[in-house]
Amino acid sequence: MEQTINNHKRDYLIPIIIIGALFFIFGFVTWLNATLIPYLRIACELTAFESFWVTFAFYISYFVMALPSSAVLKKTGFKNGMSVGLITMAIGALVFIPAATTRTYGLFLTGLFIQGTGLAILQTASNPYVTILGPIESAAKRISIMGVANKFAGILSPVILGAVVLEGADDLVIKLKGMDAVSKAAELDILSAKVIMPYIIMAVVLLILAGMIRFSSLPDVEKETDGDDPAASSPRTSIFQFPYLWLGVLTIFVYVGVEVIAVDTLIGYGHFLGFEFAEAKFFSSFTLGAMIVGYFVGIFAIPRFISQSQALSSFALLGLLFSIAATLTKGYTSILMIAALGFANSIMWPAIWPLAIDGLGKFIKTGSALLIMGIAGGATLPLLYGYLSGLNSVGSQKAYLIMIPCYLFILYFAIRGHKVGRKLVIKVKN
Repeated sequence: MEQTINNHKRDYLIPIIIIGALFFIFGFVTWLNATLIPYLRIACELTAFESFWVTFAFYISYFVMALPSSAVLKKTGFKNGMSVGLITMAIGALVFIPAATTRTYGLFLTGLFIQGTGLAILQTASNPYVTILGPIESAAKRISIMGVANKFAGILSPVILGAVVLEGADDLVIKLKGMDAVSKAAELDILSAKVIMPYIIMAVVLLILAGMIRFSSLPDVEKETDGDDPAASSPRTSIFQFPYLWLGVLTIFVYVGVEVIAVDTLIGYGHFLGFEFAEAKFFSSFTLGAMIVGYFVGIFAIPRFISQSQALSSFALLGLLFSIAATLTKGYTSILMIAALGFANSIMWPAIWPLAIDGLGKFIKTGSALLIMGIAGGATLPLLYGYLSGLNSVGSQKAYLIMIPCYLFILYFAIRGHKVGRKLVIKVKN
């Protein structure tokens, strides 16, 4: 019996490692936005509000492409679908070449949208994969392990890209103020060109990974997703008969929104508080480092000492406290309060996902796609933050108040929302 269990664990080890590598890629590409926002604001001469269209273009692709991604996966299967996602991301990276050459903001946004589309396919496939590879009760632990890979990459990516594109940015901003239009355009063209080589390298790496995934030993879990789940044989005939799933989609929406705000605004917020780019470019890594600490707490504690729903409610309360503290403090203290939101946010994706997807049975692919659509919160809420931060009556610090109702809703889902409409599934299981 013990040998059977060990063999079962070994069967899952290779898939977990492969999926972990994909989550590393997710993190590296996703959290580059924290550097792209201040970089493109300088290179393309943008306002604060305009610069946050970076997050909108990237994350809105999840909303637009999630259901088509589900259709792609039904045709290709999970493994081949992952390769398609990686190739799509590589195409998006290559769009940065003409965007940087012409210094056209619309092309940069197009590249980001295409990259987000590739990630939507990858996420739609990989997240249920992690949930299925083991007991649902420990799904948050497995997703937390994936989160460590994701956020470790997120710590590296802004530091690496920042060292390339934001090097000397403080001096350049000062120098640009005294230049005529022709000299200014020439300097900005040089700055814009700095992004070309990193994205060429990214495209090559993504294409290599696509080939590796295509010919890997990653198993097909198609039958497991539609297998013997009680919900598959329950009276439920529509995805609309799972209200807790829809509440989960809204929870993912507000969670991703506050997570992106806590990471992607921090470099700009630091500059607003008077920190130079040379120092502020590391601030988003503080948030991601705090997330890694939170993930390790989740790996250790769930479900051994605390349930997924209890962890979610506790961390939502922390998010409320840190958000309020960030708006009431100054300088480094305020920066650290925003960074501490990384710790509060860390357990949320790992806890929300299994709570929302448990019991969907044959509807798991559609449910996964809907949850991925919720990532659009990363498109809209940061844009709202950018608009509010540009208002003299609000400013960059008070704009963080929009996170408070978001954490309140996450708290509701943790305590009550994930139970709404579950009685039928529980009755079938019993």
